[in-house]
Amino acid sequence: MTQQPISSDLTSDDKLWSLLGWLIWPVAVIVLFMEDKKARPFIKYNAVLSLSLSVIAWGSSIIGIGLCLGPLAFIYSVVLGIQSYQGKLVTVPVLTDFVKKQGWVA
Repeated sequence: MTQQPISSDLTSDDKLWSLLGWLIWPVAVIVLFMEDKKARPFIKYNAVLSLSLSVIAWGSSIIGIGLCLGPLAFIYSVVLGIQSYQGKLVTVPVLTDFVKKQGWVA
């Protein structure tokens, strides 16, 4: 599977889908099923990171530390969504490296 590097030709559509993926996790899932959106590296990158962060937040709530982590993860997602809407390539410490090593994003 070849992955394209994230290009600098971002459209307002790319930025909007990325923002929505960070704010509403089901949108990130939908993006990964839409071929035209999944083909856009910026949208896919943000969708995969958003889903990964959501899974970590949900998993922590199951083991009991989610009362604090859940709201903080949502606030962090809002901040990352705003940054992605501005066209910045966001990085989540540790998580971004993990996702790249798994080959889920370029």
